[in-house]
Parts: sequence; C-alpha cells; structure tokens
Amino acid sequence: MREVYETPLVTRYASKEMAQIFSDDEKFKTWRKLWVALAKSEKELGLNITNEQIEEMEKNIENINYEDAERFEKEFRHDVMAHIHAYGLLCPKAKPIIHLGATSAFVDDNTDIILMDRGLQLIEKKLLKAIKVLSEFALKYKDLPTLGYTHFQPAQLTTVGKRACLWIQDLILDLQDLRYRRQNMMLRGVKGTTGTQASFMELFDGDEEKVKELDRLVVEKMGYKKSFPVTGQTYTRKYDFMILSVLSGIAQSAHKFSNDIRLLQHLREIEEPFEEKQIGSSAMAYKRNPMRSERMAALCRYVIVTLLNSSITASNQWFERTLDDSANRRIVIPEMFLATDAILNLYINIASGLKVNEKVIEKNVKRELPFMATEKILMAAVKKGGDRQELHEAIRVYSLKAAEEVKNGEDNRLLEYIKQDKRFGLSHEEILDLTDPRKFTGRSANQVKEFIEDHVRPLLDGIEDIEVKVEV
Repeated sequence: MREVYETPLVTRYASKEMAQIFSDDEKFKTWRKLWVALAKSEKELGLNITNEQIEEMEKNIENINYEDAERFEKEFRHDVMAHIHAYGLLCPKAKPIIHLGATSAFVDDNTDIILMDRGLQLIEKKLLKAIKVLSEFALKYKDLPTLGYTHFQPAQLTTVGKRACLWIQDLILDLQDLRYRRQNMMLRGVKGTTGTQASFMELFDGDEEKVKELDRLVVEKMGYKKSFPVTGQTYTRKYDFMILSVLSGIAQSAHKFSNDIRLLQHLREIEEPFEEKQIGSSAMAYKRNPMRSERMAALCRYVIVTLLNSSITASNQWFERTLDDSANRRIVIPEMFLATDAILNLYINIASGLKVNEKVIEKNVKRELPFMATEKILMAAVKKGGDRQELHEAIRVYSLKAAEEVKNGEDNRLLEYIKQDKRFGLSHEEILDLTDPRKFTGRSANQVKEFIEDHVRPLLDGIEDIEVKVEV
C-alpha cells in the first residue's frame, strides 16, 4: 500500500518475527484463546457450557473474520464488542456464552501482557546473541593495547578486548533485568468490571472459592502461574512502565556502544561493516560513514524518549481506570518492541563484522605513550643513580617541546630526547622495554578472560548456537 503511510519500524527496521508478534492476527487469536480458556474454566466449575460450544470456539480461533468485525465496530464504536459479535457469527452455538462475566480488559489487558512476554522472549534471544558475538571479539583482542579515553582525551592504555567487556557488561545487566521481569510475569487474570469480581460472584452464586479458582484456571490455561492480586478495571499501568523500562535499558546500552563505534571509526581504529558496493555519500564518493551505528543511535533515542509516554500514562490513571491510556498504549507498546528488536539486529550485525585496524591503533599508542611512560622512565633512571629532581625537570622541558611538535604535525620525539640525555643513563633497549605498550595495560587481558569465564559463559551454557534472524 504505497498510497498511505506505513511505519518504517515494520517496512525497514524490525524483524518480521517481531512484527508478527504484535500483528492483528496474533492479537485477535489471543483474544479468542482467552475466551476459550474462560469458557472451559467456567464449564469446569459448573456453569452450563457444553463441549460442543467449546469445540466450536476452538475450531474458529484462527479463522478471524475481519470484515465482520470492522462492520460491527463502525456500528458499536467498541472494538471488543465488535469481535465478540464477529466470533459469534462463526460460533452460533457458543455465541450466548462468549465473554461470559468478563469486561473488555479481560481480553485487552491479558493479551497485551502475553504479547509483551513473547516480545521479551525474542529480545532475550537477541541479547544473548549480541553477548556471544561480543565475547568472541573480546577474547580475540584481549591482548591488543589501545589508548584509553577519558573525556575523549588520551588516557592510560587498555586493550580492545577489555573495552568490549564494558559493552558486554551493560548487556548482561539488561539481560538480568529482562529475566527478572519474565520470571515474575503476571496476567491481569479474571477480575471483572472494576476488579471486584462481582459479575463472577453472581455467576457462581456467591461461591468465592470458585471465583478464585476461575482466576487461577484461566491464568494456568494461558500458560502462566500468577495474576495480579488486585486490579481496577485494568492492571496497573505502572506494570507497562516496568516492562518497557527493560527496553529503554537495552537502548541505553546500545546507544553507548554506537557512540563508541562512531568515535572509533572517526579515529580509524575500529570500523563497522561496510559492504562491497555500499555508498557512503551521494556527493563524496570516498566516504565510509558509520551509518549502521548512526541508525542504531537514532532508534535508541526513540526508545529512550518513548518510555516517558508510559510513565505519564501510569501516573494519569484515575481510580479504577480511564480510557486515555488506550490510544497511547496501542502505539507505544508495539513500537518500543519493534524499535528495540531493530536495535539488536543492528547490534548483532555490527558486532559480528567489526574491522580492527591494528596499525592505526599502534600508531596512536606510539604517539601518546611516551608521555605516559615518563614516570616509569624517571623511576628507572633514579634507580641507576640519577638525580630525581634534575631528571624531573628535564622530562618536563622535553615533554613540553615534544607536545608542541606533535601539535605542529610532527612525530613524538620525546623518547629520542631522553635517550640522548646521558643524565638518564638508559640504553635504547632499556627505553624500548620501559615503553612496551603491553606493560601499560594492567590486568586487562586477564580481566577479559576472567569476565568471560565467570560472567558470560554461564549465560551461554546449554545454548549451542543462538539462531537469530538478523535483518539490516
């Protein structure tokens, strides 16, 4: 349909798998599964519902008659009632008992939670894939010294692999948050119009135990163990915020990664994948822009900002419910999942194809390392009988001179000045040894190995290969 707007989240960015989870088909099939679960449970607890009625409903779960539903909605101005009547056309015997005792939030709210849970399952797979890919990268480059940057100014050396562990650790924190939410996932359950279960008390002649059991049975039939202890007409919208906060956290982690890659690509140290026929600029043919990382940053910003919608919605609900949440949630929930899915597709794609330019990294280290090595050189020279104060002054003078030369585009000659000064008493070999970059990375290499062994491998145990469809 080229003549009407379609969200780029579906047409360009997110996977088909995630788009299907939040499709109309999945939504309305889940509504019908909930109606079947309700009818079955009510029958088990003694209401006059027949097997024939239930079989008729089950047979038509996937046979969604959209045209009938759309016609009814124009008439009723109520989407749930429209689908009840449309379902009733396909299930004439079951029509009298569909949605018995329930309110619209029974299908709306329970379905939203179920679809969010399925969305989190897919997100979890992709998080694990990103962690796996990055851990392989970290181990490969655990020993490669590189300039650390604080304030984006050259700082003490780290290694390329150690820096990657910072990205992995953020994703692990996100994974832990996601798993906590999934382990504690609750359905709205069967609570009635304002959460009092009054309609079900009527149906079961005041038998509270049956009403409580109805809630438990429906939740169990939908594959869950818990429901909210209390609700209004809807479950608390704070719950949306809590689940969507997981997505915001992932977006924050991914945005930090995308920023680092963009800055490293500017330094020409590490580059994101670039296809053979990819064009960086329509005018500047030589350009190799970090467009995937930039796209990731754009989508991350969208997710982070969109979470605010959910917090405002949660804070604005009146008493047992208002309907000002509905239109907002129809947009916010699916789009945050679609955007996060797209972000992780990009993350996996970029991390799988990072190009490390070791010669550039080495050159940048050599440019800055002499300044960082001066303390070691000073200590070694003093041990050989030098005057600490005299040598400190010499280093200060040579450092300022070398720094000025570097700013004028010349090579860093600080080590040459020190080597030529006989007061230091250090040979060429001794200075080379003192300025070996590997001696300036601390425990980086071992930190990488320990981190992967202790914190990453346990996550991947039992997962031989994480199959994820990556569409970029």
